[in-house]
Amino acid sequence: MKQPSRFCSGTHRASAAGWLACALLLASALASQASSPPALGVDAPIRIRIESPSPGEPVRNRVHQAPIRGNATADGNEALEYDVILAIDVSGSTRAASGIDVDGDGEVGFNPQKELIPDGLYPADLECTDPGDTILAASILAAKSLIHSLEPGRVRVGVVSFSGEANPQTQRRARYDQQDAWVEVPITATFSRILIALDRIQARGPHGATNFAAAVRLSITELAGLTGAKSRTRPDAKKMVLFLTDGQPSFPFGLSTVQDPGDVEAALNAARVAHKAGITINTYAVGPLALQNPIAATEMARITRGTYTPVRSPGEIVSFLQAVSFANVDDVVFTNMTTHEISTDVNLSPDGSFTGFVPVCEGANRVRVTALASDGTSNSIEFDMEFETAGLSGRELSLELDRIRERNKQLLLLIERDRIQRFRDQQRKAVELEIEKLESKR
Repeated sequence: MKQPSRFCSGTHRASAAGWLACALLLASALASQASSPPALGVDAPIRIRIESPSPGEPVRNRVHQAPIRGNATADGNEALEYDVILAIDVSGSTRAASGIDVDGDGEVGFNPQKELIPDGLYPADLECTDPGDTILAASILAAKSLIHSLEPGRVRVGVVSFSGEANPQTQRRARYDQQDAWVEVPITATFSRILIALDRIQARGPHGATNFAAAVRLSITELAGLTGAKSRTRPDAKKMVLFLTDGQPSFPFGLSTVQDPGDVEAALNAARVAHKAGITINTYAVGPLALQNPIAATEMARITRGTYTPVRSPGEIVSFLQAVSFANVDDVVFTNMTTHEISTDVNLSPDGSFTGFVPVCEGANRVRVTALASDGTSNSIEFDMEFETAGLSGRELSLELDRIRERNKQLLLLIERDRIQRFRDQQRKAVELEIEKLESKR
C-alpha cells in the first residue's frame, strides 16, 4: 500500500518495502545520455564521475527510483582503462583439495591422506577425491567470477599460466632453456576468449614446479608490449597483474621441491622490472603452503606498490578475487539530500565503475554520491536531478519481484564478502607491520 511522502507534497511514494522490492528495475533513462560534461569531484584524492543521468536531462522511471551510473578512482589513480594479466599457478601442488564444492556436484573433495580412512581405499598419491574441487579449480572459478564482474572495453584481460617442468630423476629443470610460463590468451576485451582459456587450463590440470620469475617476466612482456608480445598495449591504461599461487618459487634454480634463495631473488628482480614499467602486482597466497614463508609473494607486491592477500582457506579465493579493486575504491553510497534517504543498492566493479538506484520524489532532487577509498578516506559530489514517474504494469511488477528475490541472495553474499574483506584488511596490516619491523632491523 502506498503512503503519502512527507518530503514530496502532492505525490505518492512506495513504502520502504515497496521501493526496495523495485530497486533493481532497469529504466530506459539508464541508457539515455546527453553530451554535457560529467560531474566530477576534482579537489580530493578520490575522483568521482557521473556518466548518467546527464546534467539537465530529466529522469523517468516506473517507480520512485532513479538509476545512476559512473566511476570512481582513488590514490591519484586517474586511469579510466585497465589492462590486467591473470597469472595463474598451475603447478602440481594445485591438485590439492580446496575445501569447497567448486564444481557444485553436491560433494566436497578432500585429501584422503589427511583423513582417518582405511588404507587402500584411494591411491597413495591422490590429494583430492573430486578433481573438480582442487585448488586449481577454485582459482579458475575465482577468475571466471572476476571476469563476469568487469566492464569490457574499460578493462581488458589476458591470462598467463605458470609452473616448471622438472626432471623426475634429478628434480631439477628438465631443460636449461625450457619455458615455464605461457600466454593462454593475449590481453583482450573479448571475455568469451578468457573463459575458454580458463576452461582449457582446468582441462589440462596441474603439473610441474613453480617459477614466479617466469610468470612475472612474461606478464611484463605482454603488458609493456615488448618484443615477442602477443598483446597490443594501451599507453594510457593502468597495468596490473593479479598473481595467484598456492606455493613458493622453486625454480629457476635448484631442486623443484625446495625454495632456494636464487628462486626468490629471481622473482624479486622481475618485480623490480615490473615496477619500472609501471606495472602493479597484487599477489594472492592461497593455502597453508603459500603462507609458510611468503617472502616472495609479499615482496613482489611491496616492490610494485600492490597488495599481498593471504588466503588461508583455498576455497575463499573466489570471494577474495571478487573483492579486488583496481581503482582502490571499496564502496559507493547514494544519498537523496531532498528526501534524506540513503541507498546502498549500488553495484561496484573492480575498475571503479558503479551502477545503482537512489530513492527520489517527483520534481527536483538533490543527490549526493559518496565513495570510500581503500585507505579509509572518502569524497562526495552532489548534483541536481529532475524526476518524473512512468507507469508499471502488473506483469512488470511480478517480474520485478522475482528479480528482487535474486538480489536478496546477492546481498547475503555481499555481507559474507564484507566479512572476508575485513579479515583481509587485518591480515594486510599485520604483514605491513612485519615488513616495517624487518626493514627497521636492517
